[in-house]
Parts: sequence; C-alpha cells; structure tokens
Amino acid sequence: MTSSMTVGVLGGMGSAAAAEFFQRLVVATPAASDQEHLHVLIDNDPSVPNRTNAILHGGPSPVPHLTAMARRLEAAGADFLVMPCNTAHVYISEIRASVSIPALDMIGEAVAGIDRASIGLLATDGTIRSGLYQDACDVRGIRVVLPGPEDQRLVMAAIGEVKRGKEPQRVGEELVPIVRRLERDGAEAVIAGCTEISLVDGAGMPIDCDWIDALDRLVEATVRHAWKRHGKEAE
Repeated sequence: MTSSMTVGVLGGMGSAAAAEFFQRLVVATPAASDQEHLHVLIDNDPSVPNRTNAILHGGPSPVPHLTAMARRLEAAGADFLVMPCNTAHVYISEIRASVSIPALDMIGEAVAGIDRASIGLLATDGTIRSGLYQDACDVRGIRVVLPGPEDQRLVMAAIGEVKRGKEPQRVGEELVPIVRRLERDGAEAVIAGCTEISLVDGAGMPIDCDWIDALDRLVEATVRHAWKRHGKEAE
C-alpha cells in the first residue's frame, strides 16, 4: 500500500534529534517496499534561537524561524507538521496559526495513554519552567516529579554534552542516579522530555521504572496520523 501523505519536519533543534526522528520513522513505518514509505520533507534550520534562553531570559524569539519553517514546508507540499523538539512546543500555537495544515503535539502524544499515577521528567529548564508537561499531565490526573535543583543542573549539562557530540551511552550512565532519585521520590515512570535525552538508551538503563521516550511517541503518532489520513491503519 502506498501513502500519499507528506510529513513536514521542523528540524535543527538539534540536528541530531531531527536525524534520529527520521531514522526511527523509517523503521516504524509499516512498509514492504521503498514505495510504501512516507514522503518526508525536513527543514533542518540550525539557526533557530535557543528556546530555553528565550523562555527564561528574554533572548531572541524562535517564533519567526519556526513559523517560516512551517510555511516553507506547507508550500513544499507537507500535509501535516511534526517538530522533534519538546521545548519548542511552547510555541505550538503560533506555529499552528501560521499555516493551514495540522501540527502534531509532541507533549500530548508523550503523555497520552500513561496509566501511572506519577511520572518523573527529564527535560530542559525551559520545558520545565513553561509547564508543558505539568499542564498536560494535570488534566489526566498524573503527578509530575521533577529533579531537584542540583539534579536539574546535571540534566542540563547532560543535554549539552549530547549536543556537543558526547557518546549518548556515557551520558545515559550519568543520568541513572538522577532517575533513581526520581524513583525514590515516587516516580513510577520517567519521560525523556528532551530529544537529546531521547538519544540515550533508556531501555538499557539499570532502573526500575518505565522509560517513556517522547520522540518515540511522536514517531508513533506520525505514522498513525499519516496512514489514518490516507484511509489506512498502521499495524
């Protein structure tokens, strides 16, 4: 079966995350031939200003770059948009308002279907301070367990290390004590709420709680949306 849907990807936040999203999308697509894969357009703009800096410190707004990407992708033929960057979802309303095609909500997809009473969150300072996950979980009756100030500093350092090219497996080892402390504080699952953290092999961590990868959830939603819009169901 062939899908005529075209996926538009707002990338560059960071570039490794956009590449990882595409790789996972190819693997997750129920295709038996080249022709059955999704048509994907990726606008990888690394000049998008830092989202956390904009949210916390009044730095340059990423909105003009994000809406420009969205419009370029729509003009190029995208049927819907996805954005493999958690923090940038602070601006999802502006992106949606700039185009006439849908844009999937990575945060909503990440928490949909969670059947745990409490989850830990590994994310940027900007994502945490914006309340993206807290708001999405609150309406579902899920308590969000956040790292303490020192652990959050270590999470931000780990995210920076991945961006600078450090081996994700080594970064994952640095995150294990933080996840265990989240478990101690009541987290029954932990969300990898930053695409750099998604590059870490959470499933291979020596932890007891469930690992929920927001990037994987976005990939699943992309495949599901593309096939459903085409009148098919991904198996």
